[in-house]
Amino acid sequence: MKHILDRPIWSALETAHADLAEGGKSARRYPVSIVPFAASADDTPESLDALENLPSQAESMILVESGPIAIPPGLAIVTEASLVQMVAERPHERLSDSRIQPLTEADAADMLALATLTKPGPFTLRAQSLGSFWGIKSEGHLVAMAGQRMRQTGFIELSGLCTHPDFQGRGLGTLLFRFVAGEIASTGETAYLHAYAANTSAISLYKTHGFALRSEMNMRVVKRRS
Repeated sequence: MKHILDRPIWSALETAHADLAEGGKSARRYPVSIVPFAASADDTPESLDALENLPSQAESMILVESGPIAIPPGLAIVTEASLVQMVAERPHERLSDSRIQPLTEADAADMLALATLTKPGPFTLRAQSLGSFWGIKSEGHLVAMAGQRMRQTGFIELSGLCTHPDFQGRGLGTLLFRFVAGEIASTGETAYLHAYAANTSAISLYKTHGFALRSEMNMRVVKRRS
């Protein structure tokens, strides 16, 4: 691993999110109730064997790495995709906007409903276990949100950015994007994010707001062979 973000799941579970890790020295995962992310320490037979033994028969795991992803023989690929990883080129200014409010456990069901509708990426009722989230509400209903997901030494992932279809085109997503980037910068950490490589409009927007491409990434969703 040349950079701590080359294997972001492993490095998060080895550093800032070590208290959430399930597994051991060769392979680790987040609790499936939080996020279905997993990683091996490297591509040695010992690590791949440990990765193979992490999920139950019914569980799927998501693997993300900058290079080719080695899959142990006991796991089958469900789907795969190309991603890009982008990193903030500079610290973002911290913003203040009365429409933005911190989200709490009381908002978890509404957050999951919004994420299920808009599909920003893997999301669960316990997503707030990974980091803080903020949202914008209209008449008491959550219509846009964004927050923090994986953490490594020196880095925090900006994630969960989504806006209800009825409220798109009003700049709410951009506002929350800049807000969360500013909150991350205020901690002294560097913000980064992942996007599907085919989502060129989102990538262009992120570049406009000070994020640069760091690496192409590979994603594979795997499960135990029947």
